[in-house]
Amino acid sequence: MRKTGRPTMVDVAAAAGVSFKTVSRVINGQPNVDPAMAERVLAAVERLGYHRNALAASLRSGDRDTIGFIAADLSNTFYMAIAAAVSAVATRERKHIVMASSEEDATTERALALDLCQRQVGGLIVVPTADDHSYLQREVELGTPVVFLDRPGTGIPADAILIDNRGGARAAVAELLAAGHRRIAVLLDSPAIYTMAERLAGAREAFAAAGREMDPTLVIDGLHTPAVTRDAMQRLLDADDPPTAVFCANNRLTIGALEAILPRGADVALAGFDDFELSRLLPRRIRIVDYDIADLGHRAAETLLARAAAPATGSHTQLVPTRLVDRGGMR
Repeated sequence: MRKTGRPTMVDVAAAAGVSFKTVSRVINGQPNVDPAMAERVLAAVERLGYHRNALAASLRSGDRDTIGFIAADLSNTFYMAIAAAVSAVATRERKHIVMASSEEDATTERALALDLCQRQVGGLIVVPTADDHSYLQREVELGTPVVFLDRPGTGIPADAILIDNRGGARAAVAELLAAGHRRIAVLLDSPAIYTMAERLAGAREAFAAAGREMDPTLVIDGLHTPAVTRDAMQRLLDADDPPTAVFCANNRLTIGALEAILPRGADVALAGFDDFELSRLLPRRIRIVDYDIADLGHRAAETLLARAAAPATGSHTQLVPTRLVDRGGMR
């Protein structure tokens, strides 16, 4: 009686009455297999429900046809949309993709990246959380291309695909200032995150260009979830001199701020970085710093595959442009 669990090539060989090597040759489409034996193997495959382990096969053959993608937080729709774009390129090129999430933790990122390299992936797309990526130096030297996405990496030569974070934030805050707002709140995740630091810098540049200084009491950071952001926004609205406008540095913060503003009907203008699902259905107009999110994923995957096909020295940074768009206003 066959053991329980997923059938293996050993099980197929036993069921077909042939050697393991014969099963391997049939499964992998190798020539010069006796047709009668091949038919017995295929019949056993069908009967047992055997499925070829493509990743294991690529490891054995040396064909590094798997892309590793390490996001910072796969619960964020931003990274899921990027993953979909990377997957589309991988599918087109008949590659596989393995996804993981570092949860904004440098130690987890390192463990995931080295584990994927040990599995001999053909390349890595990494959203960096670590300050130093020299731990990948040996892997790069051995021919594993690395592309940093959304944030630049350090310590190794690698390409980077980035959004124009500073320019997008500067434009959004400049528009609020031009509309006459003087008390503008700025909501951020951790300023240690590259994108947050860049977006905060862009906001500061907009204030400086207008001859103004940001009120530090209106800059709230460390906001990682919509719920925490909602509570922070409620405290701002309850203040004696509440803000008349708010800039949110990512889509999760925008959602949290709206959860505080909309139930109150508060007269607060809002601009946020990153679009999000259902933003067009909001009952009031907001401004969004938008960009082609699929282009980010496509560029990362295409750059990685190009590096794998023709390794080059040095590294290059590509900057994806942003634009301000209207969302909401539905009645």
